[in-house]
Amino acid sequence: MNWEKLISSKRLGMEELYRENRIDDRSEFQRDYDRIIFCSPFRRLQNKTQVFPLPGSIFVHNRLTHTLEVASVGRSLGSILASKLIESGEADLNKVGEIGSVVGAACLAHDLGNPPFGHSGEDGISEFFTNGAGLQYQSLLDEKEWSDLTCFDGNANAFRILTHQFKGRRPGGFALTYSTLASIVKYPFESIEASPDKKKFGFFQSEKDIFLNVAHELGLIGVNEDPVRFNRHPLVYLVEAADDICYQVMDIEDAYKLKILSYEKTRDLFLNFYDESAEEAKIGRIKDILNRVTDPNEQIAFLRAGVINQLTNACSTIFWDNRTDILNGVFEGTLIKRLEGKLSLAMNQVQQLSFDQIYNHSSVVQIEIAGFRIMGTLMEELSQALMQPKLNYSKKLISLIPEQYLKVGATNYEKLQSVVDFVSGMTDLYALDLYRKLKGISVPGLRER
Repeated sequence: MNWEKLISSKRLGMEELYRENRIDDRSEFQRDYDRIIFCSPFRRLQNKTQVFPLPGSIFVHNRLTHTLEVASVGRSLGSILASKLIESGEADLNKVGEIGSVVGAACLAHDLGNPPFGHSGEDGISEFFTNGAGLQYQSLLDEKEWSDLTCFDGNANAFRILTHQFKGRRPGGFALTYSTLASIVKYPFESIEASPDKKKFGFFQSEKDIFLNVAHELGLIGVNEDPVRFNRHPLVYLVEAADDICYQVMDIEDAYKLKILSYEKTRDLFLNFYDESAEEAKIGRIKDILNRVTDPNEQIAFLRAGVINQLTNACSTIFWDNRTDILNGVFEGTLIKRLEGKLSLAMNQVQQLSFDQIYNHSSVVQIEIAGFRIMGTLMEELSQALMQPKLNYSKKLISLIPEQYLKVGATNYEKLQSVVDFVSGMTDLYALDLYRKLKGISVPGLRER
């Protein structure tokens, strides 16, 4: 792969209007960033669970705040790469100067397809088809369509949201640039190629042709034609690294704020990212600031910022040192997995503690259980309505589904996708409210006396 083709400002659905040397106040990739940040799916992220239940008196991360932080780190990673490419003469300013904007925009979009209630929402949709009432629809779909539903993944759903022409909308979905679209596809293959344990993939059958068009235009390396599998766009590694850095580090800070971790434990976890023998001067400055700043919360925030900076610089170096392998499609794993020495040991400690004490904390497990039940119920009720639309009860349920998701003459696959589109786009609170109403737990206009 080469940067000349990888960075393209051609827009999906607007190809006939494409002008490579268009001059404007904003670059095409800055327009992508702005377009995403003003869209409805992006705003809804503020009411979707990241890890912990949505905040009460203590504010922890939701999907929106997480996404904004990922975009900030991603922009830095992209800008560092752009500077190195220009300084080395490996690419010219006109082609790679906006890599920071491309990565930033892709980071903004990376979680748009995530359903309510975090990963339990994804599992709830998948389980409905694999072990729930949705099993009855298997014979109505082909193997690849069925795999899309049983392996439902937020990554593929994000690509659909950005590219699919929903009813009443313009061609090309959000009409983003090809490079931004390719940079969010972490798993550039179809669901039938997903591993049984991870069930991750990059696009549904409904958007396969769109992905193929983008991949061929940008010169991504094809690995297999049927099932479709490609190597990643190189900038995906930077988007992934930004996500890994933010959620790993920020989950620790959130756990401290919720008193799941003590101040001492959190401080030591963050200080472990520094090598005392090699970074004596830096550690001296850190300790000096900690002595001058007496607020424990501010101390933890300061240490967290330093850790993010350490990891950003390290991941930038790893990408640069492995850029040939990345461009040739032979790089394996993630940038975070290539950390060495003190950084690797510290990140492993954070990851292990997160699984032991954070992701299995009772508050997290409780919201996952509730989300699993809510998602399954919504999928069952709404799927039955669209698959049996002549029933009186079905007609009433269908009236709740926004018109953009409904298609005249839809296939069975498209009907079930419409349900997934509607349910996965809900906020946590909307999903809970609709669940209560469908179950008769909450009835508008009626109050207990």
